[in-house]
Amino acid sequence: MSIFSAYGLTIPRLLLPKKGVDMGRWSVIACDQHTSDPEYWQRVADYVGDAPSTLDLIFPECFLDKGPDIPAIHRRMTECRDEVLGRAVEGFVLLERGTSCGPRLGLVAAIDLECYDYAPGAAPLIRCTEGTVTERIPPRMAIRRGAPLELSHVMLLADDPGRSLLEPLYARRDTLQPLYDFRLMEGGGYLKGWAVTGPEDLQALAKALARLKAGCDGFLFAVGDGNHSLATAKACWEEMKTEQGSALPADHPARYAMVELVNLYDPALVFEPIHRALFGADPGELRADFAAYCRERGMELAPCAPEEADLFLDDVPYAIRNADNPLAVAVLQPFLDQWLAGHPECSLDYIHGLDALKRLDALGIRLTSMDKGTLFPSVRCGGPLPRKTFSMGEAWDKRYYTECRAIR
Repeated sequence: MSIFSAYGLTIPRLLLPKKGVDMGRWSVIACDQHTSDPEYWQRVADYVGDAPSTLDLIFPECFLDKGPDIPAIHRRMTECRDEVLGRAVEGFVLLERGTSCGPRLGLVAAIDLECYDYAPGAAPLIRCTEGTVTERIPPRMAIRRGAPLELSHVMLLADDPGRSLLEPLYARRDTLQPLYDFRLMEGGGYLKGWAVTGPEDLQALAKALARLKAGCDGFLFAVGDGNHSLATAKACWEEMKTEQGSALPADHPARYAMVELVNLYDPALVFEPIHRALFGADPGELRADFAAYCRERGMELAPCAPEEADLFLDDVPYAIRNADNPLAVAVLQPFLDQWLAGHPECSLDYIHGLDALKRLDALGIRLTSMDKGTLFPSVRCGGPLPRKTFSMGEAWDKRYYTECRAIR
């Protein structure tokens, strides 16, 4: 049993491209980014060309309406595993990611899915931060089911204001084996990685985790990004247990899921709002319907000064008065779900970044940021937040796929 089992982690076997592979073309941003920007993904494809790339191993959600060629993705994964992934790390990978807010630290690890649950009311050691839309899981399961490799854009948050977990390891990075140092495509900054495999470093991490767990009240990690991807991994694991029963090895690689562990209090981890773009909606009608929705629930949608705004409807600032929940999205999202059900001619997308929102020919609903220090207390007391409540950084600061892990 791993020394990290008590913390819902395991030491993974991480796979990297062999020497000589262009890492700048290899690493591609998370597939759930730029979902309304096919031009972005076309630029990526043009830049990658025929070079080995994680672009071949994922399916950008921008093209979900076309449907993925799952056998082709799995075939490319097998070819990549056999021909490209020539390096392995039996341990963690310490990251330094250059972002628009400064260097951000991370630790690529694997979590035990038995310590995570997205079911409503569940209170495991590792918890989701947003409500899981179960309808979104089966299409993702279809890709993961039977896949030989796992790539991950899941970012797991540690509530570590004392900076006791990653920062001491980073301070002695010169003693670690360097793995890569390269620029990311499309303005994604840079990425540096070091192997964390030595007994002393692993023991130091375990001791730091023990201290965090002692004061966590049963809630050690929160899923920051990739809630539905991690829910998919969990669903696939539960499916395997049901189908194979006692014949399934307890330490099967599919029991674990790759994540990047980040300190919630990293100065470069900035919580950004996730805006809404409504296509085909009439601004006046939507504004009136939202105001009526609020009145029916004892609230008021009131015009206000920009600095007092909870949200901006088509660039007009509004405050939501008398709301029980201080998060505007807790009022807005249920309204939009109800409103869209009665307006099938309209569609909704979730947009990372104000510039991206302004480029769209859509009714924009701009939200303000939440205080990240309220995340763990809010989830601990009230469960998952409304979906798409926050984003950790702008779109270009999202996780890029770099490491892979065998799950079959």
